[in-house]
Amino acid sequence: MAKETDATNDYIIDYISKERVRATPEEIDAVQVFSKQLVEDYNYPVELIQTRPQYRVKARPSDTKKEYPVDIAVFLDEKKTEKDAWIIVECKKKTRQDGKSQLQDYLRFSKAPLGVWFNGKEKLCLKKIEKGGRIFFDEIPNIPKYKQRLEDIGKFKRKDLDAPHNLKSDFKVIRNFLAGNTVGATRDEVLAQQLINLIFCKIFDERFTKMNDVVKFRVGIDEDPIEVQKRIIDLFKDVKDRYAEVLDSSDEITLDPQSIYYVVGALQNYCITEAKRDAVADAFEVFIGPALKGGQGQFFTPRNVVQMMVEILDPGVEDTIIDPACGSGGFLVESLKYVWDKVEGVGKEYGWSSGEVEKEKQKVAQNNFRGIDKDYFLSKVTKAYMAVIGDGTGGIFCEDSLEKPGNWQGKTRSKIAMAGFNVLLTNPPFGSKIPVTGESKLGQFDLAYKWKYDKKKHTWIKTDKINNEGRRVG
Repeated sequence: MAKETDATNDYIIDYISKERVRATPEEIDAVQVFSKQLVEDYNYPVELIQTRPQYRVKARPSDTKKEYPVDIAVFLDEKKTEKDAWIIVECKKKTRQDGKSQLQDYLRFSKAPLGVWFNGKEKLCLKKIEKGGRIFFDEIPNIPKYKQRLEDIGKFKRKDLDAPHNLKSDFKVIRNFLAGNTVGATRDEVLAQQLINLIFCKIFDERFTKMNDVVKFRVGIDEDPIEVQKRIIDLFKDVKDRYAEVLDSSDEITLDPQSIYYVVGALQNYCITEAKRDAVADAFEVFIGPALKGGQGQFFTPRNVVQMMVEILDPGVEDTIIDPACGSGGFLVESLKYVWDKVEGVGKEYGWSSGEVEKEKQKVAQNNFRGIDKDYFLSKVTKAYMAVIGDGTGGIFCEDSLEKPGNWQGKTRSKIAMAGFNVLLTNPPFGSKIPVTGESKLGQFDLAYKWKYDKKKHTWIKTDKINNEGRRVG
C-alpha cells in the first residue's frame, strides 16, 4: 500500500484495484487491511475481489440506481456479475450494532449469502438465511477460505492451516470483542492470560495433530459454543498434563463459551507455529503492551529486529544461549527455531531418522537455552511458551538478573552459571523511572561507581564510591 501526497490531499494506492484513493482512516485501517487479508490469509485471487470502482447494491426493492456502494465485494467468478456475489464487506467506522444493521441492509438486496463488518478494531461475520419468503441472519465464526464451502468452516485438517500474515490485526479484533463482551473478566492483563492459554492450546494442537487428521482447535458453522468450550478446555487439560512442571493445576481457561467460540473462530484458519511474527509477543503488545512499557520499562522487540540479531550472531548447535531479561521469550523462541534448522541440516547430512532429529532438537532446547525475568507473570509465560513450542522446559527462571547470583534460588544457580554462556541475546528494560538501588547489587558493576578524569594520564579512573542510585539497563 504505497502512499503519495499532492498539494491538498493524501492518497494511497488501493491494494486490489491499484487506483489512487483518499487516505481516509477508514481506507487505511479497514478497507486496505481486510483486502490484504482476503488475499493473503483467505487465499482469494485479486481477480475475484472488487474495491474500485465500488460494487453497488440496492438500498430498497424499488431502487434502480443501486445507491449503496460496497467497500469490498468478493465474487465466485471473474466476471463479477450480481449472481456471483459471494461476500459483501462493510468497513464504515460505526459501532458494532450500527455496522451489523448496515451490513444486513446490504445483504438483503444482494445475492451475496455472506457478509463481514470490519472497522479495523472489531469484526463480525454474517450468514444470510432465506426461508419462507423472509430473510434471517446468523453470526458465524469466520468466512470460508477460497474454494471452501460454508459448511466446511471448522473442519480443517492440520495440512489445511496456513501461516498468518498479520496476527496483530486479528488480536486487536479479539481484544475489542473480549473487552466488550466477556463475562467475568475485563482487565487486559486477565484477558491476555486467557488468550495466551488459548494460543498454547493452538500451538499444542498444531504440534501433535497428524497432517491428515482434523484439528481440535476449531469451531464449526452451526456448532454450539458450549461444545466448543468443552473441546478447548479438554485440549488445555492435555497441555497441562504434558507440561505439568511449567503450568499449574490452577491454570484454567475461564472465558465464557461465546468468547471462546469467537477467539477460536478468528484463529482456526492459521498455523501459528509457522507465523513470521511471534504470536505471544503480538498478543502481549495488543493487550498489555502500553501498560508494560510504562513503569517497568518492558519493551517487546519487533520480530524483524530479533531475527536480524539472531542471524548476525549465528548461534550453532553447540552454543549455550541466555536472555537475562527475557520478557515473553521472543529472543529465545526465535533462537531456538534458528538452531533447530541447523539440527535438521546436521541430521540430513548424516542421514538421521526423523526420530533422531527430534530427539536432538529436544536435547538442544533443554540443555542450551536459558532465560531470566524479574516479572513472575512474564517468566511463567516464557517457561510455558518454550515448553509448548519445543519442550525447552526447566530453563526459565523468575529472578532479578542484576542481583548477586548467590542470592538467586538454588534451582536458578544450578542451571545458570556465570561465564557459562557464549551467546547473549537481550533487550533489557530501561528508563529513568526504573532505579537500581543497594550497594550490594550496584557494587558488582563498574558502571555503578563514580569515575573521575585524570588530566595528566588522559584517562578515566574508577573511584571507590558507588552512586547511590543507578538506572536499570539490564
